[in-house]
Amino acid sequence: MSLSAFTSRYLPALEAEMQAVVTAPAPEVHDLYGYLRYHLGWIDEHFQPRRGRTGKRIRPVLCLLSCEACGGDWEQALPAAAAVELLHNFSLIHDDIEDHDATRRGRPTVWALWGVPQAINAGDALFILAHIALLRLSARGIPAETVTAALRIFDHACLRLTEGQFMDIRFEQEEEVSLEDYLSMIEGKTAALLSAACELGALVAGVPPDQQERLRAFGRHLGLAFQIQDDILGIWGDPEKTGKPVGSDLRSRKKTLPILHGLRHDPALRALLAQPTLGEEEIGQAIQRLEAAGSRAFAEEQARRHIDQALAVLKAADLRPPAAPALHDLTLSLMGRTR
Repeated sequence: MSLSAFTSRYLPALEAEMQAVVTAPAPEVHDLYGYLRYHLGWIDEHFQPRRGRTGKRIRPVLCLLSCEACGGDWEQALPAAAAVELLHNFSLIHDDIEDHDATRRGRPTVWALWGVPQAINAGDALFILAHIALLRLSARGIPAETVTAALRIFDHACLRLTEGQFMDIRFEQEEEVSLEDYLSMIEGKTAALLSAACELGALVAGVPPDQQERLRAFGRHLGLAFQIQDDILGIWGDPEKTGKPVGSDLRSRKKTLPILHGLRHDPALRALLAQPTLGEEEIGQAIQRLEAAGSRAFAEEQARRHIDQALAVLKAADLRPPAAPALHDLTLSLMGRTR
């Protein structure tokens, strides 16, 4: 069974699970839920249904595949998968504010349409709805002690995510950031939630703690590779596919892996990026200097290294087909993603 066959089976059920949670309970908060449903890609800015990009949904697919690969019933894991995706999207709403990004997935961001105060509140609402989604595990027959364990994994991942975001924002103001600090930052900002998605799937499947740990480690390496690949796309990605302008991370003064490598190996790049404003010409020059310094190649090699480690953990986990090969394929597909 191919990866696309799994996603075709999972996604309609996943969207239905999320939509059941993100539904206005009363007319007076209709617009609040409209902001959330807009961000999740289900409606346009006029709150009319739309077809189009809804995000990659990688984290919930990982959760469901992990559950099935551990011998569990993927439908029982749907509340956990929905919770992971809603939590991810809460972080994106706030991230867009913090980074002053006016577009996401080729559309205006929530704050750009409805203002920063409402966007902050919308993100807060989605954070709570993610927890409500996770508690729906009980309705799927999952024991109370397992739901409690799921909440513990979930909240730890959320705390790590916000710690990583704190470091990412702080790094924008710091001249020197070590590779170790960068890895600690992305382990929180990105890897923690991918790791939790895999661990939650294994938990719902009911496998022993050592097997849950293997899935957690797999998700960690996958998350590190995913963020490094995201760093590459943040400089060299196609705006038509990423929904963001060329060199967006350079404009935001991000300390991503290729930028850190370039700063370490090219003093002229440091002087260029120290300018108070960066126009199209300066961005183009910076990208050329990063290429010349081997920064893109370095980042690609680091991403491949973590992909290899993820695959090694996956092999050692001795998971069940056909979901196990699909996890393998999903891992490899991340190296070739364009958005």
